Amino acid sequence: MNKYDNPTATAWFDINTAAETWRRSHDSAIGMDKTLKNRSRIEVQPLYWPADDPDGNYAEKLGFPGANPMTRGIYPTMHRGRTWSQRQLIGLGRPADFNRRVKRILASGATALSIIPCNSVYRGQDCDEVDAALLGTCGTVINTVDDMDICLQDIPIDELSIGLNDPSPFTMLAQMLVVAENRGIDWTKISGTSNQSDYISHFVANHMFYRLSLTGARRVLLDTIEFLAEHVPNWNPLSVVGQHMQQAGATPAEAMGLTLSSAIQYAEDCRARGMDPEKFLERFTFFFDISISFFEEVAKFRAGRRIWNRLVGERFGVTNPRAKRFKFHAQTSGCDLTRQQPMNNIARVTVQAMAGILGGLQSLHTDGYDEVVSTPSEASAKIAIATQNILKHEAHLCDVIDPLGGSYYVEALTDAMEKEILNVIARIDAEGGMFKAVESGFVQRMIGVSALEFQDQVERGEQIVVGVNAYQEEEEASARPALKRPDRAHMGAQIARLTEIKAGRDRKALATALGALREAARSQTENVFAAEIDAVRAGATLGEIVTVLREELGFGQPLIVA
Repeated sequence: MNKYDNPTATAWFDINTAAETWRRSHDSAIGMDKTLKNRSRIEVQPLYWPADDPDGNYAEKLGFPGANPMTRGIYPTMHRGRTWSQRQLIGLGRPADFNRRVKRILASGATALSIIPCNSVYRGQDCDEVDAALLGTCGTVINTVDDMDICLQDIPIDELSIGLNDPSPFTMLAQMLVVAENRGIDWTKISGTSNQSDYISHFVANHMFYRLSLTGARRVLLDTIEFLAEHVPNWNPLSVVGQHMQQAGATPAEAMGLTLSSAIQYAEDCRARGMDPEKFLERFTFFFDISISFFEEVAKFRAGRRIWNRLVGERFGVTNPRAKRFKFHAQTSGCDLTRQQPMNNIARVTVQAMAGILGGLQSLHTDGYDEVVSTPSEASAKIAIATQNILKHEAHLCDVIDPLGGSYYVEALTDAMEKEILNVIARIDAEGGMFKAVESGFVQRMIGVSALEFQDQVERGEQIVVGVNAYQEEEEASARPALKRPDRAHMGAQIARLTEIKAGRDRKALATALGALREAARSQTENVFAAEIDAVRAGATLGEIVTVLREELGFGQPLIVA
């Protein structure tokens, strides 16, 4: 019997023949005479059908949630069994301001806590080194363990998962551990993630995070991973950040490929230190941007999950299912938000959040509509949290696991995204790995090309942005979100408080601790992060710790690429 005698085969043959006939006969009406591509430069057809998945191998390409190849999710029950963590990234003014705000945000339904420090903190500076007018606008001023204690006053840090936007050398984490110690809380009860531990992404795309040289940041990260594995086992020391890559201009496929290449680099570095990938990979997490390109983002996450599951087995011999999980936090993209017609941002954030949820994320931050200019106001933050609650409860997005799975379009797009992502990884491999690709400027050039290409599309009107290059309206200046700055007198009081704290320290104990930190950095065997915790115990400030490590491990400098 040939395939034409088989009813099933005949049906398959007929549907594809009919679909091709339909496509040809409707070319002009449906735009087939025009090539349409998504942000990752993948051509998008007007209609998809079974022939777009010629392999049709369900077990190999899809499987079941919590099982290979993990396309459909890393847990068997996904959001049907346990919904994502609602993690609002909050930073505001002084530590006391943050504490008041975060208590209200938690009362509004947030289920996890994130701390965003002031830009001065990101740069490794104490508040007395910066003009008071620049302090506290985009985050909280946290220089000492006392500041961290005030931030977390009356917060059950042994019950909440905490995210720290804390780049190398992870001083905020050291401060939080000392706070826990002072409260009698065992470090084994502390859980959360160092959200900005991915120093590679900082050198590529987040230039204010240059605290240490590339090699210095590499050393401190590995020391920190080793220390936390032994002493703070429920903490995720590494979050590989694709968000920075995508917000700098990488396409969604490029952002995923570069992020996975960074993760490969970190895993190779850990293994070279003698760490076991079956164990340390359990604590690797990821942090992604969610653009408004809805289906592309869903496919990006599904493809990335499938690639990581396969990749860690092939490259590192991992068999532990927990070590193969592609755990990720995602944030709706501030790059898609606009100052013009700002209330439209609520709709944008909703679409972005839906893409992340249907893509299988583990935790989510939804932007406030005014986050395009500054730290979100309390009112906009509440709307952002309510957006998640509405999607969870009223839209019933948790009812079905991977509800877009099986869509001809989504499966074809997932396959196409996988191909593009693997191509990016292959290009980085050819450069000698992510570390060398960043040193040479290869990654920065790749992102720059894509950023310029997208901006050109907006300026030519090929990519519509409502309120910016289309559907524009005359607006009163008052209609746009205002940049809110903390009271300068309050910031002056914060500086005065730091001066008082510095004056009240045991100078001998402080000098001894900072000297030990310096020796640990010079040594090839001592753990830098352990010495940093001792320095925090002795009252060392963020700026003092960063200064010592810069002097010993090198200061990060931006790489200018042509």
